[in-house]
Amino acid sequence: MNVRSADDLTTRARIRDAAVLRFARSGFGATVRTIAADAGVSPALVIHHFGSKDTLHAACDEHVLAWIAETKRQNMGRATSGGLLEVLAQQDELAPLMGYVLRSLQAGGSVGKAFVEHMIDDAEKYTAEAVEQGIAKPSRDERARVRYLVMASLGSLLLSVTLDPPEDPEDVNATVRRYTADFYLPMLELFTEGFLTSRRMLDDYLLYVGDPPSAHRADGEEAPSADDPAA
Repeated sequence: MNVRSADDLTTRARIRDAAVLRFARSGFGATVRTIAADAGVSPALVIHHFGSKDTLHAACDEHVLAWIAETKRQNMGRATSGGLLEVLAQQDELAPLMGYVLRSLQAGGSVGKAFVEHMIDDAEKYTAEAVEQGIAKPSRDERARVRYLVMASLGSLLLSVTLDPPEDPEDVNATVRRYTADFYLPMLELFTEGFLTSRRMLDDYLLYVGDPPSAHRADGEEAPSADDPAA
């Protein structure tokens, strides 16, 4: 019977969590030996549980993606209903997650691209839930909006660290705190209050593309036509 004991499952999770933190701090060049030392086990035990470093990396990807999706799902409702400060207090707890995402972006290639695509897929699901719950406004093209939001947030994170690298690249907590301090105010302002005082640019663009995803506004109202004097 191929049944793992509770100790095996706990050890496997401990190795995986140590690997997530080590990859977040040092990048994916971190060795199995270093990860094993972080987890308090032997390199042989790491291989016993995961078979190879590549398999361990894939397990970390899966864990981090699920972590992101669940965190977003929980925090979106909490943050919009008066619990934002509580969410912000989780910065240090979520720092390894952000560090891991950053390393995935820096690694690039097919692995980095696949990781981002998985993030977009997951974001589409929890954003749809937020729309259903009345937390977020619907979009004419939900997939396109989600892709833009994910790419924009990841791009700002990557550029922030690339143009102004932290003194200690392995201090993911400090990196996340600085990013939050620099970008949360303008991000929340844009998300909650918007930027333009008129929707004329959107209406003009919808006329320009000719066949937009929907002829209706995201809020369900009919969009004004080009001949409408009120447009």
